[in-house]
Amino acid sequence: MSAVVQSISSAAPEAERELTDGFNLIIDALKLNGLDTIYGVPGIPITDFGRMAQAAGIRVLSFRHEQNAGYAASIAGFLTKKPGICLTVSAPGFLNGLTALAHATTNCFPMILISGSSEREIVDLQQGDYEEMDQLAVAKPLCKAAFRVLHAQDIGIGLARAIRAAVSGRPGGVYLDLPAKLFGQVMDAEEGRKSLVKVIDAAPAQLPAPDSIKRALDVLKGAKRPLIILGKGAAYAQADDEIRQLVEKSGIPFLPMSMAKGLLPDLHPQCAGAARSTVLKDSDVVLLIGARLNWLLSHGKGKSWGDQPKKFIQIDIEPKEMDSNVEIVAPVVGDIGSCVSALLAGMGGAWQAPPAEWTTAIAKKRDENVAKMAPRLMNNNVPMDYHGALGVLRTIIAERPDAILINEGANTLDLARGVIDMHQPRKRLDVGTWGVMGIGMGYAVAAAVETGKPVLAVEGDSAFGFSGMEVETICRYNLPVCIVIFNNNGIYRGTDVNVAGDDPATTVFVKDARYDRMMEAFGGVGVNAISPDELKRAVNAAMDSGKPTLINAVIDPTAGSESGRIGNLNPQSALKKK
Repeated sequence: MSAVVQSISSAAPEAERELTDGFNLIIDALKLNGLDTIYGVPGIPITDFGRMAQAAGIRVLSFRHEQNAGYAASIAGFLTKKPGICLTVSAPGFLNGLTALAHATTNCFPMILISGSSEREIVDLQQGDYEEMDQLAVAKPLCKAAFRVLHAQDIGIGLARAIRAAVSGRPGGVYLDLPAKLFGQVMDAEEGRKSLVKVIDAAPAQLPAPDSIKRALDVLKGAKRPLIILGKGAAYAQADDEIRQLVEKSGIPFLPMSMAKGLLPDLHPQCAGAARSTVLKDSDVVLLIGARLNWLLSHGKGKSWGDQPKKFIQIDIEPKEMDSNVEIVAPVVGDIGSCVSALLAGMGGAWQAPPAEWTTAIAKKRDENVAKMAPRLMNNNVPMDYHGALGVLRTIIAERPDAILINEGANTLDLARGVIDMHQPRKRLDVGTWGVMGIGMGYAVAAAVETGKPVLAVEGDSAFGFSGMEVETICRYNLPVCIVIFNNNGIYRGTDVNVAGDDPATTVFVKDARYDRMMEAFGGVGVNAISPDELKRAVNAAMDSGKPTLINAVIDPTAGSESGRIGNLNPQSALKKK
């Protein structure tokens, strides 16, 4: 046990027995299962628990807001395949963490939100306890599973169930409710040791049915214009070698979704990222690996997919994902590593490459688009536009392929996704399935902590505002994080005008704000960059030094488009004010 809290004596000294309590049992259960990092915000009733966990050798990182701590835990789960742990206080703190828990579930990231809570007997009678809320009931609809532990002897089982639920099958978020009285419950230390559970094989391989593999290969063999789409599930699986072998052995062009970029380098000859519109429209057979046909892929239908008939093959661990939007003619259900390995084995040694007419057409379109973009990425305009600034960052990432890129915003996200090539897997982390803003600083902290690698966080000025106070957290823990804020004075653009009064337009921020000075206030390095050359020097200096740095990259206020590339999702009134 990590700590024995006290000994008590009965009538005779020899009758002394060792005791433990809920605080120590939770700590011991976490350590037993290799969960050695907690992201959270201290407060009633978990303040002492955080102190004790830290003293017991668990790394406890305190944030300024629970939502950001939750985002950190969620991306830690993605990077490590172990559930990231977020620790919050009751009611309001729990609700703040709940957004991140729902985000983790939607994105299939393993995460456990552990929250202290009010006492059951008061909550159930609604008698007005401190921060009273039935947190378990609130959490259930928004996560994969939710559990409450009422007795110290059940702590081991409770955490074991949470771990299994988070990582098995399709990963997701799990809520674990710990009422305040639980922490102080005392029990015999030896019985406490026996009650702990070390989870064995929490995410066992799920082998695909042989018939499904044969069916998928038969469909692929009949393809004239095949395409492989890699999703972030493929990146999470860490079956990198198997996926590379499948792509290269098949000779099929591949399209990586944003967080799958780098599974194979974006500069790989089979990568069709720069010809995305062409391959979606003209392909006839599409193999989805860890990707879902949701809004990010136009639900597998509509004008983005053209008029050509399509057959879809889908690899996913969740059977219910099949046929979610369009017919899947060859569903392959199982974990990605096992499914891809089975496909490789079934291909044999003489697989027929796709027709040269198809691959040549893609290569031509890709090269045309790259050539068209190149001059825009090399401009040295002052103030900067998005392309000039991103061209600099593209070069820096190419020179530092081991760095982690965090990216969020509207235009900042959309354009960076297409401009900045990735060269290694799980190096690009962004807003994911929901397209939420605010993940930036939480992701940056966890990426630095979990990988030990330098982090480059590229933020729109609006997106940064959701989590900006966490720059103090980055400075406090002296993390190797360089933040670049694309500052164009507003949401989408900084030029909107309020025609009805003196208030600023709803999308406009303080003109020429100096975010770099905010970083300096906490002891970090702040830089104001007005040209691509200045930006390049500042980012390289930050990445070389490893010091917490924030660069205020001054972007032309007229740059950017409404809602970025998803403006079609933003309803507009067809009526004119009379």
